[in-house]
Amino acid sequence: MEPKIERILESLSPNERKILPHLESGSLIEICKKSNLDKVSVIRSLEYLKGKKIVDLSAKQRKVIDVGVNGALYRKKGLPERRLLSLLEEKRIIKIQDAEKSSGLTADEFKASLGALKRKAFIELKNGKIILNASKTEIAKKSAEESFLEALPSYLDSLSTEQKQAMNSLEKRKNLLMTADEKVMEISLTDFGKKIIAIGSKAKDMIEQITPEMMGSNSKWKGKKFRRYDMSFPVTEIHGGKRHFVSQAVDYGRTVWTELGFKEMSGPLIASSFWNFDALFTPQDHPVREMQDTFFINKKTELPDKKIVKAVKNSHESGVAESTGWKYRWDEEEAKKLVLRTHTTVLSAQTLAQISKEEIKLPQKFFAIGRCFRNETVDWSHGFEFNQTEGIVVDRNANFRHLLGYLKEFFAKMGFEKVRFRPGYFPYTEPSVEIDIWVPEKNKWLELGGAGIFRPEVTMPLLGEAIPVLAWGPGFDRILMDYYKIKDLRELYKNNLTQLRKMKFWMKT
Repeated sequence: MEPKIERILESLSPNERKILPHLESGSLIEICKKSNLDKVSVIRSLEYLKGKKIVDLSAKQRKVIDVGVNGALYRKKGLPERRLLSLLEEKRIIKIQDAEKSSGLTADEFKASLGALKRKAFIELKNGKIILNASKTEIAKKSAEESFLEALPSYLDSLSTEQKQAMNSLEKRKNLLMTADEKVMEISLTDFGKKIIAIGSKAKDMIEQITPEMMGSNSKWKGKKFRRYDMSFPVTEIHGGKRHFVSQAVDYGRTVWTELGFKEMSGPLIASSFWNFDALFTPQDHPVREMQDTFFINKKTELPDKKIVKAVKNSHESGVAESTGWKYRWDEEEAKKLVLRTHTTVLSAQTLAQISKEEIKLPQKFFAIGRCFRNETVDWSHGFEFNQTEGIVVDRNANFRHLLGYLKEFFAKMGFEKVRFRPGYFPYTEPSVEIDIWVPEKNKWLELGGAGIFRPEVTMPLLGEAIPVLAWGPGFDRILMDYYKIKDLRELYKNNLTQLRKMKFWMKT
C-alpha cells in the first residue's frame, strides 16, 4: 500500500468511513440514506474528505419539484380518481349523481376524476350512469401520477420521460405541485479518492481514543492502530451564538440617548387611535388614518381620563385659540379603535399626559427606540414593519436651535456627518423639519423621518399649558443601512445565516 494512501486511511474518522462506500452515488440525499447519518454530519465529513483530496465539492442551482397544498393532501388521502375508483370497485355500476354524493369529492374534483378515468378507458358514461370497465389488476396498479407524487421531492433534471409526463398531467391541477430553486451540493470522486475507496475496507479497527478500560487491559489495544490526527488540517469554522446585529445597534442607540441625559419610554405595540392620532392633533379624516396606511385591529378600547379626552376633543373642534382647531365634530368612537402603532410618538403623547398628572418637575428629556407598523409598499427603503427612535424635550426655555442641536449630536454619534434638515409639515408640530442622510451607493438623500416642536393643540390638552416640547422620530432601521453597508432595507431581517455570521458587532469608532 502506498504510504500516502495508508496515512489517509489511518486519518479517516468513523463518519468518513461510513460515507466512503457511498460516495460514487454523487448524491447527498443517497449518501445520507445509505450511511444512516444526518445531513449536517455528512456535509461535515465531505468537507474533511475534500481537504484530503478524496472528493471535489461544488454547488449548482437545481429546480426541485415538491408537493403543493393539495398534493400533500392527495398523497395522504389518495388522488380523487383513486377515491372514485375505490367506490366504483364496490358498485361496478352507479348513477353519476349518487357517485358524486358518495365519493366525498368536490364538484371540481369529481369532474376531473371522471375525465382522468375515462381517458384511461377505466370507465364509460352511459344513460346517466358510470360503468366500470377496468379489471382488478388495472385497478390495483398505481398510476404514473400516484407514483410520481410518492417520489417527491425530486430534481427536475433527473426525471424520467414517464415522470415528466406525470408531472405535466398533475401541473394542470390547482396547487398539486410547486417548484423552487435550490442550491445543491455536487460530489465527485477524485482519482486519488477512487484509489482510497478501492482499498478502504483494509483500514479497520482504528482506535479513536484511549479509555480507562484500555489502560487496564492489553487486549483492548494490542495489535491495533490508533487513528492518525493531522493537527495542521483546517477544521470546520465554528460560529458562536450572538444577538442579532439590529438588536446590538438598538442597544447602542439606547446608550447614546442615555449618555445625553434622556430617560427611556416604553409601551405596547397596540395603541388606541386616541393616543396614536387624536392626542397628536391628527384629524379623524386625515388620509394617514385610512386602511391604506394603518393596520387596524378589529376591536375597540376604553378612552383615558375624561378630562384629557375632553381637552383633546376641544382642541380638534375649536382649537386652543382663535382661528385654530380643525372645526369638525370629533367622534369618540373613532378614537376608541385599536391600531398597530404607526409611530413611537404615541409614547411621547402618553408621557406628556403622565408629566401633567404626576406634576413632574421640568425640564425633562425622554427617548424610545421601538417597533412601528405602516401599510407600506415594500421596497429597498420601505417596510411595513420598522424601528423608530423617538425623543422629546419638555423645557420652557427650549427653542428650534436646541432641536437641531440634539439631532446633530445624535446623528454624529451614530456616524453621520452629512445630515440635512428641510422644512416639512406634520399635523402635530410647528415648525417642522424633515431629516435626510446622504446614501452614496444610491447617490441620493434618504428620508429618515420628521422632527419639530409640538403645537399648542398637542401640549395644551396633555400638559395643561403651551410649554415648548421638542420632538423627533426618525426611522432607526434606515440609519443602520449606511453603517452596515446594506443597500436594501429588507436585508436587515432576511435571517441570512451567512450574513449574520459575518456581520460585525455594533461598535462606535
